[in-house]
Amino acid sequence: MSEHTTGTGTTEKQPELRRVMGPGLLLLFVVGDILGTGVYALVGDVAGEVGGAAWLPFLVAFAIATITAFSYLELVTKYPQAAGAALYAHKAFGIHFITFLVAFVVMCSGITSASTASRAFAANFFTGVGVEDAPKAGVLILALVFMAALAAINYRGVGESVKLNVILTIVEITGLVLVILVGLWAFTGGGEVDFSRVVAFETAEDKNTFLAITAATSLAFFAMVGFEDSVNMAEETKDPVRTFPKILLSGLSIAGVVYILVSIVAVALVPVGKLEESDTPLVEVVRAGAPGLPIDTILPFMTMFAVSNTALINMLMASRLIYGMARQHVLPPALGLVHPTRRSPWVAIIFTTVIAFGLIAYVSAFASSNAISILGGTTSLLLLSVFAVVNVAVLVLRRDVVRAGGHFTTPTALPVIGFLASLYLVLPFSGRPVQQYIVAGGLVVIGVVLFFITQLINKQLGIKSGRITDPTHLGSSPD
Repeated sequence: MSEHTTGTGTTEKQPELRRVMGPGLLLLFVVGDILGTGVYALVGDVAGEVGGAAWLPFLVAFAIATITAFSYLELVTKYPQAAGAALYAHKAFGIHFITFLVAFVVMCSGITSASTASRAFAANFFTGVGVEDAPKAGVLILALVFMAALAAINYRGVGESVKLNVILTIVEITGLVLVILVGLWAFTGGGEVDFSRVVAFETAEDKNTFLAITAATSLAFFAMVGFEDSVNMAEETKDPVRTFPKILLSGLSIAGVVYILVSIVAVALVPVGKLEESDTPLVEVVRAGAPGLPIDTILPFMTMFAVSNTALINMLMASRLIYGMARQHVLPPALGLVHPTRRSPWVAIIFTTVIAFGLIAYVSAFASSNAISILGGTTSLLLLSVFAVVNVAVLVLRRDVVRAGGHFTTPTALPVIGFLASLYLVLPFSGRPVQQYIVAGGLVVIGVVLFFITQLINKQLGIKSGRITDPTHLGSSPD
C-alpha cells in the first residue's frame, strides 16, 4: 500500500498498481508512444528546412532524445513511481510553483500534440476519399469534429489499455514498414529514384546551414517525443531498475532507425518542394515509389488510425492532469468535478477540449499553410523546456541517496549536454518560427492566471494547501 496526501492534509492508503508489464510489453509501449503523428505528418516540413538531407535533423533529434533518456533512466530507476517530470522537479527543487509549471507544460504538450494529430487526421481523410485539394474550411471542421469525438470517448471513461496499445502500435509500425518496403522496391529498379537529393542541403536564404539544421531538428524532435511517457508505467513494470534502461534505449533506437529510413526513402522518391507542400507526405512517397499498387489508398486510413491513438492518449493524459491539479488545489476546484455516473472528470475534459478547439482554429486562421508544423513544433518547444529541467534535476538529486538496491547512473557529462542542447532548441535563435512561441506562451499564461486565481479562491475558502503535495497522484483517474 502507498500513501496519498490529500489537499486537506490527511493521509489515506492507496493500493499499489500491479506490476504486469514485462520487457516485451514495455518495449511495445515505448515504440508505440514514439511512433505516430510526427513522422507521418512532418517529414515534408523537415525537408523544407534542410532540403534532401531530411534524415540529418531526425538523427540529431534522436541523439538529443537519447541523451535526455539517460537522465530519465537514472531518475525512474531511482524513483520508480508514476508522475515523471513533475515528480523529479518536485524532489529536486521543492518549489511548488515550479512543480505546477512543469505539470501544466506537460499537460499543454498533450493538447498541442493531439491538435497536431487532429489536423493530420483531417488531411489524411480527404486524401483517402480522393479529395486532393481539400477545402480549408473542410479540414478545420473535420479536425474539430475529430477532437469532439475524442472528448466523447474520454467522457465515457475509456482509459489506456496495454493490449489495445499493442494492436495500435502494430498498425503504426506496419504503415511505416510499408513506406520503407516501397522505397526498397523502387531502389531495386521498380521506380524512379534520385539519390542525389539525399545529400543535398537546401536552406532558406535567411538561414545558414547550422541554423537550418537546428530549426529542422526542433521540428523533427516532435517525432521523438513520447519516450518520456513510459516513466509513468514504472509502478506497473516488473523489476523496473533492470528493465527500463535496456528497453527504453532499445525503443528509442528502433524509432530512430525507422525515422531515418523513412526520411531517406521520402526525399529519394519525391522532390522536396512537393513533400513540403503536402499535409500527407508519406502518401506522396508511396504514390511515387509504387504507382501501380493500391498502397496509396490504404496508407491514409492507416495514418488516421495511428494518429487517433496518439491523440486519444494525449487528451486522456491532459484531462487527468488538469483533474489532478484541481484536486490538489492549484487549479480552480470546478476542474476537479467528476460525473456522478460516468466517473469521468467531465469539466477537465471540456476545458482541455476547448483549448484544443482554440489551437486548431488559431492555426487554421493564421497559419493554415503550415498548421501541422506550428502545432508539432510547439509540442517540441514545450517538452524541450521540460527536458531542460529534468537534465538539471538529475544532477541536483545526486545528493539524494536512496535504497541500497542501486539504480542506473548516467555519466555526468550527458545531463549537462542534454540541458544545453534542450535549452538551445528552446531559445529563439535556434530558428523557430515566432508563432510557436505565441502558442506556447499563450498556453503558459492561461496556466499562470488560473494558478493565481485559485490561490485567491483558496484564501476565500480557507484552504491552506494551495500546492502540489503529491505529484505521483497528478495523473490519477477518478474512473
